[in-house]
Amino acid sequence: NLVHAQSILATLAVQVLLMGAVEAYRANGGVPGGFGEDLDSLYPGGKYFDPLGLADDPDTLAELKVKEIKNGRLAMFSMFGFFVQAIVTGQGPIANLDAHLSDPAGNNA
Repeated sequence: NLVHAQSILATLAVQVLLMGAVEAYRANGGVPGGFGEDLDSLYPGGKYFDPLGLADDPDTLAELKVKEIKNGRLAMFSMFGFFVQAIVTGQGPIANLDAHLSDPAGNNA
């Protein structure tokens, strides 16, 4: 029983509105005088971006920032896939995985 994901259009609308609001807030600089005011507002960064010191040079740091953005986009797209799967099958991701593992040839779509 899916309580919160009955309509794919409602899920998409809420996702677009919430993520759009957060991205607009971030792109416009957020709170004046707040965290990350002096940084480029379109990319991750700040003094806490690399706490382990994995990027010793600026080129590696720039590459890690791009990877972080791509990882976030992939995570958002995969969560949308979970929502669509739950709406189509009427079950959650764990139930769908269990059904697939019990009968891979019959439950693979």
